[in-house]
Amino acid sequence: MLQLRELRKTFFAGTHNEVRALRGVSLQIDDGSFVIVIGTNGSGKSTLLNAVAGSFYVDQGAINIAGTDVTRWPEHRRAAMIGRVFQNPFSGTAPSMTVAENLALAARRGLRRGLGRLLPARIHTELRDRVATLNMQLENRMNNPIGTLSGGQRQALTLLMATWRRPDLLLLDEHTAALDPKSADQIVRLTEQIVSQHRLTTLMVTHSMQQAATLGDRIVMMNQGSVLADYRAAERRHIRAEDLVRRFDEIRRDELLDASAAEMLRAQYL
Repeated sequence: MLQLRELRKTFFAGTHNEVRALRGVSLQIDDGSFVIVIGTNGSGKSTLLNAVAGSFYVDQGAINIAGTDVTRWPEHRRAAMIGRVFQNPFSGTAPSMTVAENLALAARRGLRRGLGRLLPARIHTELRDRVATLNMQLENRMNNPIGTLSGGQRQALTLLMATWRRPDLLLLDEHTAALDPKSADQIVRLTEQIVSQHRLTTLMVTHSMQQAATLGDRIVMMNQGSVLADYRAAERRHIRAEDLVRRFDEIRRDELLDASAAEMLRAQYL
């Protein structure tokens, strides 16, 4: 379903601010797989999602979605194949438009646009029925501007919008990080429900080790722009949050040791 071959991306190349964000990342994700991507700040996990979404072109490598090479496709063209939910609950929606109007746009993603001022009653009923499945009473607020909703409510609707047309690939970029704990738990449960119900191929970035340990069928750990570990099958089933925290502590300790050794060498030859 998703094939990534030797992806490389460097920002500000040749300057003092050069960042090698992706260093030869290769992954193959099966149809219907729910993959959790974790890593420290600057590890490349969000850069990986942005590369897949087409937010920028990679310097090298290839991206294949559902059998199609999209490496040089612009972001808007990939959007017909990809559903995406961002960290900020206010991204991905039009705040001044109503809940119904935002959902109608999502329902027409990849089709010819054309939104009149009034939605036909049949479409309005369909939208209302789908919103009712969220169990958040939002079906009674269909004519409210979506910008008036809470972060949790808006993120739930954004998730519904991103998956309305059953995308080939769902990208979740720390989509619970900006929410309070109660709302975050609610969105996690909704995510599990939607991904499982529709068997969506999903790539989810998170900082939460608890989410990483309990969600999905595979965990990819990134560090310094590379895949450091790839837990799947039996190994994935036995991973606990404590195991992931311990692995991160080892990474930090090794990096500190490497930095100290480099500093000692510099001091020795200066």
